[in-house]
Amino acid sequence: MSNWYYADAEQQRQGPLSADEMAQRFHQGKLRLDTLVWRDGLAEWQPLRDFTQELALHQAPAETFYTPVESRPTEARSAQADPFAAPPAGAFGDPAPAMLDSPYAPPRATLVSGNAAIHGGEVVHAGFWKRVAANIIDSFVVGIVGGIIGAILGGVIGAVFGLNGGLGGGGFLAIQLVTNLVSIAITAGYYAWFHSSANQATLGKMAIGIKVVRTDGEAISFARGIGRYFAFLLSSLILCIGLIMAAFTERKQGLHDMICDTLVVDKWAFTAHPEWQKRELGTVTVVILAIFGILLLFFGLIVAFALIGIAGSLR
Repeated sequence: MSNWYYADAEQQRQGPLSADEMAQRFHQGKLRLDTLVWRDGLAEWQPLRDFTQELALHQAPAETFYTPVESRPTEARSAQADPFAAPPAGAFGDPAPAMLDSPYAPPRATLVSGNAAIHGGEVVHAGFWKRVAANIIDSFVVGIVGGIIGAILGGVIGAVFGLNGGLGGGGFLAIQLVTNLVSIAITAGYYAWFHSSANQATLGKMAIGIKVVRTDGEAISFARGIGRYFAFLLSSLILCIGLIMAAFTERKQGLHDMICDTLVVDKWAFTAHPEWQKRELGTVTVVILAIFGILLLFFGLIVAFALIGIAGSLR
């Protein structure tokens, strides 16, 4: 006889149970067809619906059928027929006592969000270089989008000032102010929206295979995502010391992570499959870092040759 286990509404393992006990809990509404279950011989947790035949879930226990109206006490029948009588228990949401064990009653298990953190497994924190690679991708994406929108706004403002007699110093200042504010708003919205989304990661982090969570593994809110972006700016402004901290702290937290109570972890951390997490950098990370290093070297050589040329012309 196999021992069965299932994940409850708090994603905690329950069991061991026999097959009959599993079927009984299903008919009582304590288990749903999408409840994750496991028994000996399974490679991973699977939804209960995959074992409908094995557990005979389609066969309802005899004692769970409704009591016919004719068989109920006279008082109950007369009260039910009276249109002015108080509604029976459960009429407005909770199941009536007679329906509690009915296989036809709706499931009463709590609906669990797909983003709910599952604890108990190993957590692999995203290393410094994975975060650098993800930030390179995100900076490229935000730079393109922000540049396009900034150019459009600059053109519109320039046209408005042109109709009023020319740009002048005030016009250029207005363009710079508006484009900078829009750029900050776009960037903050980008990071906050993606970090608080179902994937819990920006496009760059998705490509690298990491995500942002609270220190308890739960998803962050949009407001916290906005705050984290401005804390990230603070980490950058202090000579990037706040960013470099992610390479040395115990849980790979930068200063902005500590301020906002967040972690950057592998995308499979705090899920039902912590064993799928990866400690190595990964192909995407290595490729992005290599391309970025080559570009830095290329621009460094250009600057060096330019400085040599300037020095030669001043002799």
